[in-house]
Amino acid sequence: MEREHGATLTHIVVLPYPLQGHINPMLQFSKRLATKGLKVTLLTPKSMVKSMKGQASSVTFEPIDDDDDDDSGELITAETMEAYDEHFKAMISHGLEDLIEKKNSYGYATKLVVYDCSLPWALDIAKQHGIGAAPFITQSCTIAAIFYNLYQERFTLPLQEPEVSLPSLPLLRIDDMPSFISQPGLYPFLLKVCLEMYHNFHEVNWVFCNSFDKLEEEVVSWISSQWPIKNIGPTIPSMYLDKRLKDDKNYNLSLFKPNVDACTKWLDSKDTGTVVYVSFGSMAALGEEQMEELALGLKRSNRYFL
Repeated sequence: MEREHGATLTHIVVLPYPLQGHINPMLQFSKRLATKGLKVTLLTPKSMVKSMKGQASSVTFEPIDDDDDDDSGELITAETMEAYDEHFKAMISHGLEDLIEKKNSYGYATKLVVYDCSLPWALDIAKQHGIGAAPFITQSCTIAAIFYNLYQERFTLPLQEPEVSLPSLPLLRIDDMPSFISQPGLYPFLLKVCLEMYHNFHEVNWVFCNSFDKLEEEVVSWISSQWPIKNIGPTIPSMYLDKRLKDDKNYNLSLFKPNVDACTKWLDSKDTGTVVYVSFGSMAALGEEQMEELALGLKRSNRYFL
């Protein structure tokens, strides 16, 4: 029996999409929730747990068997996401239901499912169990607002005009847009995912966003008239914010092999403002020609780069 001293604790399930840039902010939010005396469980495929380099002790990780017997640790890319998506939905749907029932039997009353906004079907499962639900947007409110306006058909693709006027935003040129919009034929499945998540936002309890009000005041004000939004960002380790969480110096989780000490030592040896940082996220897979172009650009910049 997991329950301590016979007390019934409020249980929250956190369901991220298994990508580094989606897991980390939701894990940091989970740590904050845990400090409020809540029981927080992060649900993730077993193959991803194998790849995690350390875990936050305040948050329980619940691995779901995903029949990954080859132990290859192969990560999801934009090219493989569509094939993986249905498998992930079937696997996690059963795992989520089982987890809710198990925790209830242990005396943890599950009150809320916080799910990655790209997994709108999680709301249906939560509602079936009489539980509250809140999508978590890992991007800024501005990006969320742009996709939402596209979902509402305030503009259409492909873009016909050189500029687009949207509520609370400045005029946007095509090169100001997210790449899924400026180049809609590049990854049509990912564009579909970015739009379908809004179809049930009117049914949720909250919408959590990895931003803060002062950063995007006009956009936040407008979005607040559309959904029950709550900014909870920036979701980075406490050491870089308010230092309220003791020893919270990093994300405690990595799907890759980090080289923190060497990178930090190298950065400390450079003057402020002299290093260019380049990151394309965990889904990007650049071709040889793209890598060559990128390398030449960095070389010609005459800057240090990481």
